[in-house]
Amino acid sequence: MQQVTIDPGNACTRIETQFREPVPVSQQSKFPVLVSIGILAWNEERAIANTLHSLLQQSLFAELEKRGAGCEIICVINGCTDRTPEIASQVFKQQALKHPHRLCFSGRVENLAEQGKQNAWNQFVHRCSSREARYLIIMDADILVHRKEALWNLISALQNDEQLSVAATMPCKDIVFKQRRAVNEKLSMAMSQMTRAAAGQLCAQLYCIRAPIARNLYLPRDLGACEDGFIKAVACTDFFTHEILPSRIQIVPGAEHTFEAYTSPLAVLRNQKRQIIGQTILHVLLDDHFETLTTHERLKLGETLRRKEEADRFWIKRLIAEHLKRTRFCWQLYPGLLTLRWKRLKNLKPWKRVACFPAAVGSVLVAFIASTMAWKALKKGGTEYWPKKGGQGSKGSRKATQEHATVSAALTS
Repeated sequence: MQQVTIDPGNACTRIETQFREPVPVSQQSKFPVLVSIGILAWNEERAIANTLHSLLQQSLFAELEKRGAGCEIICVINGCTDRTPEIASQVFKQQALKHPHRLCFSGRVENLAEQGKQNAWNQFVHRCSSREARYLIIMDADILVHRKEALWNLISALQNDEQLSVAATMPCKDIVFKQRRAVNEKLSMAMSQMTRAAAGQLCAQLYCIRAPIARNLYLPRDLGACEDGFIKAVACTDFFTHEILPSRIQIVPGAEHTFEAYTSPLAVLRNQKRQIIGQTILHVLLDDHFETLTTHERLKLGETLRRKEEADRFWIKRLIAEHLKRTRFCWQLYPGLLTLRWKRLKNLKPWKRVACFPAAVGSVLVAFIASTMAWKALKKGGTEYWPKKGGQGSKGSRKATQEHATVSAALTS
């Protein structure tokens, strides 16, 4: 690819104008905002309080106060039907009175009517977050940040390395803290070891990205579950202007977060279905469609994608439909669907290969079954699928079924 110079700050002006609204002065930090934290939440009334409390215990706030810098925390609610916004608002109200560093941060809730993590991401980046923020921390609402220095380490990494685009945390499954694990939990831990063997890893549950880069992005509604893969591809290629540089993303030492692992067979299978749907969408976009974009369209990628979505609501689904016509078998949805596990296994040290071998074998079988499930869902026009950890289904399944029927009719018309 041609090497070019990027100015993401100018590239996103039109998108900023489209989304931004002024933030009330009473909700702003007492100091200039250096960091904006977006918590993307959908029906997390059981988890949101613990997530916020773990966040507010971070050393980030003391470090910012020392430097006369501020931070804003915005809980972006997307189509919630439970008490998530009320609980988050209550936590912010309490912490505004008693937090030891309350003068350097503010907290508020942005309640969006529309469901969808992509929409919540777009609204946070382009409308809700302060324009003066240099760094955007984006996180899920059902995780715990268990190392108090984690968020400050993310900021420090970006400040100390100008070539770094995204600073990421190490995702830790909650079962890692168990002294005795069941067989399925041991297999789950082995899968994590293989995943970590790949370079330039990014987990969308918690990461920090430079604001100009994020503001030159727009996540299409039908991007699916792998927005982290999309952001990784953009960051590691500087908006697809050169070959991949994994060093643009770094998992920062001392930065970790905990999440609830999928361990039941049904939950694992459904999560793999979700991942395969997402990886298929990424393959269609990154390996096929984006190759046709001009340099100008790549440098203004956010504006390019927003315009595509405005012109054709189903443009990604149409690309997927064409891809499926060219694909004979479900395990050919994207390259490496069944072989990726073996490649990651080879990256491990010999003794770890032996320990992880059963998990690799099992994951290939799970991937094959999940690929048939993903194939059927994509054939029906489905892209958004998010399984519950208890294996009970996906978000908005009735609404999704109705939309799939509408999409199928639109694509065949």
